Amino acid sequence: MNSLDSLLLAAIRDHTRSSTELARLSGVSPATVKRALERLVDSGQAMRTGKARATRYLGMSAGAALVSHRAAEPEPAPYVQPPWSRQSLALRRKLDKPLASRDPVTYQRSFVDAYVPNESSLLPAALAAELAQAGRMKGQQPAGTYARKVLEQLLIDLSWSSSRLEGNRYSLLATLELFRTGLANGDADAVMLLNHKRAIEFMVDAVPEYGLNTPLIRNIHAVLLQDLLADADALGTIRRKVVNISDTTYVPTQVPSLLEEMLALIVDKARLAKNPVEAAFFLWVNLAYLQPFEDGNKRTSRLAANVPLMLYNCAPLSFNDVDARDYAMAMMGVYERLDVSMATDLFAWTYRRSMQKYVVVLEAMGAPDPVRLRYRESLNDAIQLIVRERRTALEAMAALRLDESSAPGFRGLLEDELAKLGSHNCGRYRLGLVTTDEWVAAGRPH
Repeated sequence: MNSLDSLLLAAIRDHTRSSTELARLSGVSPATVKRALERLVDSGQAMRTGKARATRYLGMSAGAALVSHRAAEPEPAPYVQPPWSRQSLALRRKLDKPLASRDPVTYQRSFVDAYVPNESSLLPAALAAELAQAGRMKGQQPAGTYARKVLEQLLIDLSWSSSRLEGNRYSLLATLELFRTGLANGDADAVMLLNHKRAIEFMVDAVPEYGLNTPLIRNIHAVLLQDLLADADALGTIRRKVVNISDTTYVPTQVPSLLEEMLALIVDKARLAKNPVEAAFFLWVNLAYLQPFEDGNKRTSRLAANVPLMLYNCAPLSFNDVDARDYAMAMMGVYERLDVSMATDLFAWTYRRSMQKYVVVLEAMGAPDPVRLRYRESLNDAIQLIVRERRTALEAMAALRLDESSAPGFRGLLEDELAKLGSHNCGRYRLGLVTTDEWVAAGRPH
């Protein structure tokens, strides 16, 4: 193996990357990098996902096989120590004390009551401003544009990272294969990952239309926990019993009326915050601290943190490379001491990593297609009519009052999208995996 192959394999060992990004990292011409990547794919040392500008490469671990749907053990993320502040290190020493020596605590609503949007700040104000400026997409675009443009990468990153923090045993490669097939086969870990994917797809559609509100948060929970709770009535429902939290002395409140009141208050205050990064941090910390649902609160808080970022077209937060122990300690700092020092350091560190990744993805895509932007909603409506209702392309266009004179170029764009449509990318058109697969199996009738 030559030095370039070794360099590329190291770069794609734990992350999917585009050939453009790899050319930039290696300092080698894009053509040379593409030839090297093809060699690695052909030899079974790398895997290719996506098509055209969405093509990404991922290194295959020794002996890895795509037919394996689970890793033997939870796949460890490459541990890179976040730059802990002095306050965080002091907090960690306190939390490292034996459980029996730490005083039990309960929920303190003053943590939310005392917070005044745009006057108070859980993050240092300068840090929140810096991150918001660095993460914001250039130019004026409709809400949710950033998340839509990096959706394929975000689905993998956030679904896998969030699930791994819950102890999910799927490897990154197995997750890619799972998303390609969409088949859970009764495996709870597979269901968890597919639920994350569907929840993110739901958010990309719902957030620009409805904004940040309590029903949105409850629906995120319902999608995330579908088929994972013994009682389906608990999906999106405020809990009525104490939840079990391991390795902490924190006992969350158990009064449903108070939980509903506090959830509404948290969402209202986050919605009023003008800085989307501060709003994201506020939601992440407070939803996990309140624990309004029977289970899945941390999962819900991680996805909910992305809602303000979507609304303001900031880079998504995918929690890449976060160590589960660091994450648990950051949460315990809030639960037991209302101290956000570790949470702040962890959030800032992982968000910067997310920003760097998605900036590269955006750059690799180039400028948006103005024709596609013009017809985005009409394209969504037409494809839904064709796939769900099995109408022809001409019938769908007639129903939408579109023709070549009123919408020049639309028919060609529609044909092109239908040719590429599959279960791996149907979420952008608000289509279900089964519905799309059935349409494809029927020969893509249109």
